[in-house]
Amino acid sequence: MMKRLLLLLASGGVMMCADLADVRSLYVLPMSHGLDQYLANRLTNDHVFKIVTDARLADAVLTDHVGTSLQAKLEDLLQLAPADKPVAKGDEKDKEALSAGSSLAESISQTSRPAESSSIGRSKGTVFLVDTKSRQVVWSAYDLPKDSSSKELDRTASDIVSRIKRDLNPKKK
Repeated sequence: MMKRLLLLLASGGVMMCADLADVRSLYVLPMSHGLDQYLANRLTNDHVFKIVTDARLADAVLTDHVGTSLQAKLEDLLQLAPADKPVAKGDEKDKEALSAGSSLAESISQTSRPAESSSIGRSKGTVFLVDTKSRQVVWSAYDLPKDSSSKELDRTASDIVSRIKRDLNPKKK
């Protein structure tokens, strides 16, 4: 009985819900029409989140799609860096062959999963903030740009960032 209780308590700690307030650093995935660049600019200038260029350093990612393609992308982004991976001992020729084989395998892997690396089928106008550890969507918003002009994309990014700021600091009644 005691073991079951400890197991239940331990698993409850692992399944804690991620929260928007817990996000400090953010990795922004590429989005349709370059909206990611406008969002990164607005989030940085307004000091909402620290934008990182290495997904492994991020508390969350900002994306315009969810599903299996996002899961695959997160797996690729959050895996160990080549310097962190153990290298088999051997001479330089073995290391070069291993390196060439892995880059070939990566290329084949990307071409065999075109839907996972494609922007086709992404939701139009919806952005999601996804916790990197729990993979839970902690925040989302819908704001469809009227066109793909720079002015409209910047307006859309500004509106999205305003919503994030409002949700981070709700007014108390």
